[in-house]
Amino acid sequence: MKLNRRAALAGAAVLPFAPAVRAEDFPTKPIKIVVPFAAGSATDLVARGLGAKLQEILKQPIVVDDKPGASGQLGASAVATAPPDGYTLLMGTNTTNAANGALFKKLSYDPAKDFAPIARCVTGVNALVVNNDLPIKSVAELVDYAKKNPGKLNYSEASASQRLSGEMFNSLAGVKIERVPYKASPQALGDVASGQVQLMFPDLPQALTQIQAGRVRGIGVTGPQRTSVAPDLPAIAETVKGYSLVFWLAVFAPAATPRPIQQKLFDAIAEAMKDPATVQAMTQGRMEAAVMGLDDFAAYVKAETKWWTDAIKAAGIEAE
Repeated sequence: MKLNRRAALAGAAVLPFAPAVRAEDFPTKPIKIVVPFAAGSATDLVARGLGAKLQEILKQPIVVDDKPGASGQLGASAVATAPPDGYTLLMGTNTTNAANGALFKKLSYDPAKDFAPIARCVTGVNALVVNNDLPIKSVAELVDYAKKNPGKLNYSEASASQRLSGEMFNSLAGVKIERVPYKASPQALGDVASGQVQLMFPDLPQALTQIQAGRVRGIGVTGPQRTSVAPDLPAIAETVKGYSLVFWLAVFAPAATPRPIQQKLFDAIAEAMKDPATVQAMTQGRMEAAVMGLDDFAAYVKAETKWWTDAIKAAGIEAE
């Protein structure tokens, strides 16, 4: 009996180290990256660009799975409840992992408790675009038009960053442009082009495609200053003082994913993003590579959650 007890204790003692042993061979099957927004979004673009390089590094297929809906909740929930083994990841954003907690009274997941932050990949800004038929060619003209034509302007949005962009504009510019929520950014932007909605604050990668095609008119960006990605677009802050909003896209795993697997995933992502071709595929030259991982990124997410929560309250947005 004593021998058996010692053997059992010895076996129990090594259990905490079992994940580290398994991590040595990770991965042994395909990895899925869930994108909580629609195909064609900046989130989808980054996931596919990163996934192509990760396949080479990790020597396993990377499957990108778009699950849009409910301001990213559907996709985020799918990862939050997935087995914590490193094979299901979330291409999360400031929406899913920092802002949604302040936007919804009840979420289908807990942003703080359900995820392990693996790596921030890129940062970017939104653009301010208007329908071509509007007599508006600058932010100043938009503010003036909105004040002179109350109730005539609507903005479409399909994410927390787009919504906060609009409500922050309302608050700081002293105007009231009504919000029209959408499930997906491509549809929301398409309706601006067709004139069903007058303006939008889409992510810059999406916006530039439509601006360059002549479907909408770009009049500004949400960052604190002009971006080298689109230097001809003025910062909204040049007209509306104090205006600033930057978004980020990042990889998360389910919370209980073993630390050695988290480390292996971060190392692979960091290696992938040393490749200029991969960064170009992820950003299309329209966002900034900004790698940050594990503990530093976890602290960043915590700070960002506070910033987004405070900004949402300051903009007068009430949780739904």
